[in-house]
Amino acid sequence: MKARIHITLKSGVLDPQGKAVAQALDRLGFAGVDEVRQGKFIEIDLAETDRDKAQKAVEAMCENLLANTVVENYAIELSD
Repeated sequence: MKARIHITLKSGVLDPQGKAVAQALDRLGFAGVDEVRQGKFIEIDLAETDRDKAQKAVEAMCENLLANTVVENYAIELSD
């Protein structure tokens, strides 16, 4: 089973990297970009075949290591 995890900053949390990317895009002539928020994408191959067990395992990974849940949200997508 494959887990795809999208980790993003919670709204209201400052994103200096996103701001730098937005400024660079503007300098490159890409007008109309109001805001950029940067995040992380993590893909994990799991040996687990039970969807519920895989979901719980990946949630534990996110809570314990992959995401800083104080300032980040995460979304998990599982596929066979």
